[in-house]
Amino acid sequence: MTTRMFVKVREYQRQRGQTMTEYALILAAVAVVVFAGYQLMGTTVTSVLTSVDTQL
Repeated sequence: MTTRMFVKVREYQRQRGQTMTEYALILAAVAVVVFAGYQLMGTTVTSVLTSVDTQL
């Protein structure tokens, strides 16, 4: 009985670690997309904000 419980706990920990790794990879992918979008649109956003600031 204790061996079966040990196996269940080990399996749960392995699945939990796998899920955390998947979340970390998704978070890294989102961070790359956000950074790339900022690099592409950063100057445009800055110029729009500057234009709005001068008009106010």
